[in-house]
Amino acid sequence: MLKGTRTAVVHRIQPISIHGQVSLDVFWTDPEDPEGEIRHARVGDEACPRHMQKGDTVTLHYLMGMVTEITVR
Repeated sequence: MLKGTRTAVVHRIQPISIHGQVSLDVFWTDPEDPEGEIRHARVGDEACPRHMQKGDTVTLHYLMGMVTEITVR
């Protein structure tokens, strides 16, 4: 996806620190995927709401095929 949004359900959130910069690995599924394949996005902690948690339905914002922001629906 070049630019756009997609609905997802959060399955796990894993903080990760790379050289002191905190990012979040967000594991999610597409609610319309019958196989329920778990996918992954890494975003900066500033690009996610602080109250996001497992089970939340969120919107993934894409630019050039990468998730740039996650918002809770």
